[in-house]
Amino acid sequence: MLLYCAASGKNESFTPMKRRVRLQCALALLTLVPDVSAQYDTVRVSLQEVIDRAVVVSPDLDAARAKAQYADSRSSLARVSRYLTEMKVESAFAMVPGLTNPNGVPTGQLYLDPTVRNDYSSFSPYMQSQFELLQPIYSFGALGGSVRAAAYGAAAESGVVRTKELEVALRAAGLYYSALLADALVNLADQATDVLALAKREVERLLEEGDPDVDDADRYQVLITEQELQSRIREVTEARAIALAGLNRQLLMDEQERALPAEAVLKPLDFIPLPLDEYYALAHGNRPELGQARAGLHAREALVQVARADYYPQLIFGVSATVSRAANRYRQPNPFISDGFRRTSIRAGIGFRQKLNFAQTKARVAQAKAQRDEVRHLMTAAEQLVRMDVEQAYRELSIAEAVLVAQDSSLAISKEWLRVETINFDLELGNTENLIAAVQMNLELEARYLEAVRRFNMAVIRLFHAAGILGTGTLE
Repeated sequence: MLLYCAASGKNESFTPMKRRVRLQCALALLTLVPDVSAQYDTVRVSLQEVIDRAVVVSPDLDAARAKAQYADSRSSLARVSRYLTEMKVESAFAMVPGLTNPNGVPTGQLYLDPTVRNDYSSFSPYMQSQFELLQPIYSFGALGGSVRAAAYGAAAESGVVRTKELEVALRAAGLYYSALLADALVNLADQATDVLALAKREVERLLEEGDPDVDDADRYQVLITEQELQSRIREVTEARAIALAGLNRQLLMDEQERALPAEAVLKPLDFIPLPLDEYYALAHGNRPELGQARAGLHAREALVQVARADYYPQLIFGVSATVSRAANRYRQPNPFISDGFRRTSIRAGIGFRQKLNFAQTKARVAQAKAQRDEVRHLMTAAEQLVRMDVEQAYRELSIAEAVLVAQDSSLAISKEWLRVETINFDLELGNTENLIAAVQMNLELEARYLEAVRRFNMAVIRLFHAAGILGTGTLE
């Protein structure tokens, strides 16, 4: 943000000196690097290192990864659920009455004596265990569809992680270039201060010489400008501290460490863009939103198959067993008569399981198809939005490149002008007004050039983001 310091008054009252003290103080919101080396260990980090560390330590990404791990666990559960889908053991313990045997019948023939009764004066421990196992043999795609749906759901959650990685990388790059731009503008702030001091001395000198074009209003205007400049410096210093704090918080630096940009000079990235169609192709294969949409569509198609399987019977294999024991009860060998407190039984076989509520099955199939169609339409919309995002980033890069080239040319011209005015001033062939004007213009164009560099670099980063390739190793 530029601070324009101009003498007040009507336009027709501007004198050459008033124009001379109109200082265009090129200051940015992020300037003045604080001296952190005395209190903290300074860690110089490159742009790629900032992105890599931010992706590793980001709490937002950790939360997304945890959610993806949950989805992976669900997928694993679906895979193992294909085998022994229902298997359980139930055990019960109690106290049961004994038996009275007044006729002394052998324990294996107690069922033949009608006088045998329960003896409630004598109890003993009782245990019963029941085991059940059910294994589907053929389900018309229900089990396989559930497994595929869970696997594609896990893939969709992986896309969420990648989306968050792109967001974190873009945010980290923005913080990095904000801090780097501030480091570059600090010298311009010093130069702006020097220009103001030069104007102040010139006004004082001309006042002492009695120049008719200079009066006290010019001196007061310079003093006001000086105070406003100090206020702006304080403001941008605090803003710069906030930017550095944001960068360090993004990187989760230790309390005794501070991260600063490794580059000494803000310069454009060495980048030549590919044709637009190639970025379309990169985005089609790398944008996580499209991967999520494709995985979601496959998952919904699998769920349609799961719902449709209810129309058909499932072939199953089942086993059940029961064991009960009581110390004061006896097994009866007759196959038609047994004591429920002491017996062993096992059953196994193959059967069918068929759902007969076909109307509900039809409704569930229709619901699954509707959800599948919804995802298909959303995927089409996502493809168009991604193409638009890529094209917008590509066009913005083209604009930023054109602005950078223009600002570079303007800065070169201003440097040549400043060089000529300096030589003329040293040879006493020029005048102070032209020299100060050349210095002002050079400061302003230097600031604009730095802003153009940052804009170009961030346009490159946004193009990588739009193509889905921003991340680890992208800028090496």
